[in-house]
Amino acid sequence: MSRLLAAAPNTSVLNAEDAGTVMRFLTAYLAVANWRGQLTGTARMQERPIGVLVDALRQAGASISYLNHDGYPPLELAGFKAVGGTSSGPTELAVRGDISSQYISALLMVGPRLPGGLRLRLTGHIGSRPYINMTVALMQLFGANVTADGDTLLVEAGAYRPTDYTVESDWSAASYWYSLVALAPAGSEITLPGLRQQSLQGDQAIVAMMAPFGVETAFLPDGIQLKQVPAAESVAPLSFDFTDCPDLAQTVAVVAAARGIPVEMTGLESLRIKETDRIAALQTELAKFGGDLQDLGDGRFRAESSGFAVKGQSVATYHDHRMAMAFAPLALLGPLTVEEPLVVKKSYPQFWNELAKAGFTVTEAG
Repeated sequence: MSRLLAAAPNTSVLNAEDAGTVMRFLTAYLAVANWRGQLTGTARMQERPIGVLVDALRQAGASISYLNHDGYPPLELAGFKAVGGTSSGPTELAVRGDISSQYISALLMVGPRLPGGLRLRLTGHIGSRPYINMTVALMQLFGANVTADGDTLLVEAGAYRPTDYTVESDWSAASYWYSLVALAPAGSEITLPGLRQQSLQGDQAIVAMMAPFGVETAFLPDGIQLKQVPAAESVAPLSFDFTDCPDLAQTVAVVAAARGIPVEMTGLESLRIKETDRIAALQTELAKFGGDLQDLGDGRFRAESSGFAVKGQSVATYHDHRMAMAFAPLALLGPLTVEEPLVVKKSYPQFWNELAKAGFTVTEAG
């Protein structure tokens, strides 16, 4: 994101590679900024839908066309001429609430730049609401006037203003350390800096999800301390809804299978259109260890295992950073190989180095 924002004024081709957030946010930003050029990505990015966002931006006045297949990158951006929103009212847009929250955040963040601002109405079921709330809170911190009326968000026209802000550490990245502690011997502990108890991030849900696996969280003045405590002799059936925190699904599924504690999982719909089909990827890779993500129908899945064992298996990552990091903690149970390990650069480029600092032996295979 940083590199492309710096390059945009002087280039007509930008490559978001495999970063979905970058693709969605830049599409809206560059459109409203009147940038002209092509926005592309990897082969997998060109299979990830963006039509809902493009349709909304076109309604607002953006000239965007598809270079290959309708509804998917790469895109050709050819300027912006507002077609709605005047001094008498904002630009009116409506999008489904069950789509990726990245589309919604992208539209909200450019709202102050639209004539008259933006009135964005979310229809139907709304998923990933914490991400929408996070976007609104940060916009307000940087000077935007955003208010909510039910499922309609009103963004007033205006300018953002600079302010001092310390970016919180990433709860999604922290989830892999929760996995490590969950699989470690009783008494194991680690301190993670920069995480807040009063967090805007939906993935803080990992605190409650990992408690039944014996991971105790203590909040410190600047971070958290995790400790493995003896789990209850019998754990009640676990059921988690990942609608607001889909990026935790792989983490929990792997730990549940490894620990032999079945977990019913719902809210996984968006996993089909991530960096890979994460449901299919989990089913394939868990099977190598004796685990399974069983489709129960009606949007319900159950992570479980029978004779789970780690004995040198090779885990495919499918160009997905979270597949690599979700399975890496299994090294506590035995040796394994993670294919294409550099996929972690998307969200946690120092992941392997951090594992080495924690005492793991990380070597390049072959």
